[in-house]
Amino acid sequence: MTHPAFYLPENPAYTILDSLHDSVRFARHCLTDYRGHRCATSSFVDPDGAPMLWHDFGPLEGPGWAANAVGGAFELHGYARVMGRPDVRDDALGILDHVLEDGFIDWTTGFIKPYRHIPDDRLCLNYKSNDEWFCPGSLACIGSQLLRFADALPAGDARVPRMRQAAIKLAGWLDAHLRPLKSGWFPRRCYPDGAPYPFTPEGGDDPLFERSADGLFILELWEQLTGRGLADYRKPLRKFARQVVKRGGIFGSINHDTYDEHESVAYAVTFRLFRRLAALLRDATLSDFAYRVALGGLRQFEMKEDRNGVATRGLLWMERSWDTAYLWENAHAAQAYLEAYIDTGRKPYLAKALTILRAIARHHHGPHGFLSEGVDWNNHVSAQHHFDHAEFGDIRYTEPLLNNLHLAEPTLFFLERIALPLV
Repeated sequence: MTHPAFYLPENPAYTILDSLHDSVRFARHCLTDYRGHRCATSSFVDPDGAPMLWHDFGPLEGPGWAANAVGGAFELHGYARVMGRPDVRDDALGILDHVLEDGFIDWTTGFIKPYRHIPDDRLCLNYKSNDEWFCPGSLACIGSQLLRFADALPAGDARVPRMRQAAIKLAGWLDAHLRPLKSGWFPRRCYPDGAPYPFTPEGGDDPLFERSADGLFILELWEQLTGRGLADYRKPLRKFARQVVKRGGIFGSINHDTYDEHESVAYAVTFRLFRRLAALLRDATLSDFAYRVALGGLRQFEMKEDRNGVATRGLLWMERSWDTAYLWENAHAAQAYLEAYIDTGRKPYLAKALTILRAIARHHHGPHGFLSEGVDWNNHVSAQHHFDHAEFGDIRYTEPLLNNLHLAEPTLFFLERIALPLV
């Protein structure tokens, strides 16, 4: 029996550009003022933008993982530039200033506290709203986001040297305090002093303590600093990159609350990182690994049909133990395929990227542009959390600056690098 292709045609009545506009509209709907800056009202909201305080993410905002303030602001800034929207630019810079000026960054040590607990107006280290542990990979990701955002600002913007200094200092703190494991990889979580924290957020041993792909973001921060001439991490980058290749990849859950050896977004993150490392380190074996193992590995997650009456065709499921299709992960995969297309000119990569973006576009709801956090075609979160309480369907909550918005990066990349040059 032959299987249908992993492909979804464009819907002219609602295009990926319409989807982009709606996601940006909803993200802005979920912003508020704080100390003269802008921030998210919550990291977990319903289609009206109301904070879901029963959820771990509900009372939180900031630059950490699902809250994603710097990453979300960067994508809003990109949208503003492409679309000529100074009002969106003001929101993006307001969010950035919130991160830079409202206490998240310790400018003396370089450490970044990822979250603000909104009801208590206090900073904390993790999505459980406490200071028992933090995720070093996700912290490093904030540094990389600051570097990329700095590149997008005018050279004379006073924020630029501060953003680069924050990334340099963060890398220095991690270098000084992060204690490697016997396996040679990075701990998934750490105590506040950088010592390995081997437990899950709920207690008990973490089965992915030494095998989470979240550690790839530490390599990414080193790569981003080295590529800009702000530091030289070539030696450790070679060491750790070779280790990843030797192990056949480290693809364990990046999401902080799941536990699987193979997560779709981990393959996308690996591809995007290793294609850049191959160029930086002039090592063709890393490029081969990126394409053959990481990008090739994404095929196992493809859904080529709608499942259980839900619009899943063209999406990637997350992992076998939790196979919901989360949309920030799908956006990351779309970006990976677009970068592969830019490198190779192979149209199947472009088709896969557009298929994913078109599939994502089928999951907006409500009057404000809300994009579901994920498509729960196999009923992992239960019917009470689906639209219309259906047994299978879209989850009726989202993270406004991540799951709702992350499609902005690949969509804008496609418009600027591929579509507009053809016009």
